[in-house]
Amino acid sequence: MTNFPKDFLWGGAVAANQCEGAYQVDSKGLSLVDILPDAKQGRWDALMHPKAAAQKTYDFYPSHESIDFYHTYEQDLEMMAEMGFKVFRTSISWPRIFPNGDDAQPNEAGLAFYDKLFQKCRDLGMEPLVTINHFDTPLALMEKYNGWADRRLIDLYLRYCDVILHRYHKLVKYWLTFNEINMILHIPFLGGGMDVSDLSAKEALQTKYQAAHHQLVASAKAVKMAHEIDSDIKMGCMLAAGEVYPNTPAPADVLAALQANREGYFFIDVQARGYYPNYAKAFFKANDLHIEMTDADLAALKETVDFVSFSYYASRLVSADPEVAAEKGEANVFNSLKNPYLPTSSWGWQTDGVGLRITMNNVWDRYQKPLFVVENGLGEKDELTADHKVHDAYRIAYLKENIDQMGQAIADGVVCWGYTSWGCIDLVSASTGEMAKRYGYIYVDRDNNGQGTNARYRKDSFYWYKDVIANNGVTEPIKA
Repeated sequence: MTNFPKDFLWGGAVAANQCEGAYQVDSKGLSLVDILPDAKQGRWDALMHPKAAAQKTYDFYPSHESIDFYHTYEQDLEMMAEMGFKVFRTSISWPRIFPNGDDAQPNEAGLAFYDKLFQKCRDLGMEPLVTINHFDTPLALMEKYNGWADRRLIDLYLRYCDVILHRYHKLVKYWLTFNEINMILHIPFLGGGMDVSDLSAKEALQTKYQAAHHQLVASAKAVKMAHEIDSDIKMGCMLAAGEVYPNTPAPADVLAALQANREGYFFIDVQARGYYPNYAKAFFKANDLHIEMTDADLAALKETVDFVSFSYYASRLVSADPEVAAEKGEANVFNSLKNPYLPTSSWGWQTDGVGLRITMNNVWDRYQKPLFVVENGLGEKDELTADHKVHDAYRIAYLKENIDQMGQAIADGVVCWGYTSWGCIDLVSASTGEMAKRYGYIYVDRDNNGQGTNARYRKDSFYWYKDVIANNGVTEPIKA
């Protein structure tokens, strides 16, 4: 028995800026990640001070070659088709199409690459699910406008959308306007192509929320544009999700969790409902933020998305008690208290499959729009054996728990179109620049220093996920 509908879209996800490499091939402009070093040379500091990073010369830039998907996509997609993928999520690199973001004409060589990529997906029986802006605003737009802080990026983004939607609408049905749109509050460089490091805390907050408004308007206008170009297109939004639990039943902790959850839901409330929620307006007032928005902006926001997608890796825990809250540890980009009921990964993430079920129910109840789980996975250190095997039982255990709980959410009544686990082939980590933080079903022989053969090998999870897809979500017990 399975809880998944027979037309459920099983697959995996990557992002152009984390896998393509070929950073100056075929007239591509610089992406945001192309100035970021690896972790050893201070990647996080560069993320927080990107203008300074752009003036430095580092010994190694992970994105410049990455896993070279730009040249290996055919064999990589064939391996994914071997697993039975019905959908493949990737992104278009904006600076491959408009190298500087505001060029007079799009770059035909970049457009031709995605013609081939999406057609290959189709030939292999996979629906492309394409993110329009996945942490990939052209670097030149940061240098010229400070990215999405400037309203002019709305029109530049829409010009880019107009080109790619007209070009690919017959090949691509499912689109996402922005990846993890709420990340603009946490990593404004990747999320919005901005440097706010020289601003006061209040000025930075004002800038981030103003930029968020620009993205929300751009997203709504892109949805309208897509529907006018092709009524079959399905446009979605995307949230970096993960339910925030109260540390205790104390009302103050419950309120703190409510407020933490709203920080992310604010974006999707606008994209899925078409207007700013009252709590967002109250937040702006309480923090003396003055967001410039026109009547035309508010009218544009009424064009809502067709579905809601999100990433989910772990839940989080908050406390209203300052002494307890000070004990927070890093869990991906988000900080969280340690939950004593959950196991912890090598990178400090606390794995929580039930949290995925809770998140899905809450998102469905909130919006009543179809869901798409577009990122979920476990980043861990994998060991390649002498006979080119990877025995990743820990990844299978994580995925089994999450897929089972996703099935339970569907049984609860949640409508969900599909699931694309993150990093279906090993790629460069966005936050740390590492290759050692691996997610894939396919091992790529490349290390944190860019050394290795770049050969591909099937992990144990490759065969396990192939069976899950073949059985439409029925997960077998993990073998000893």
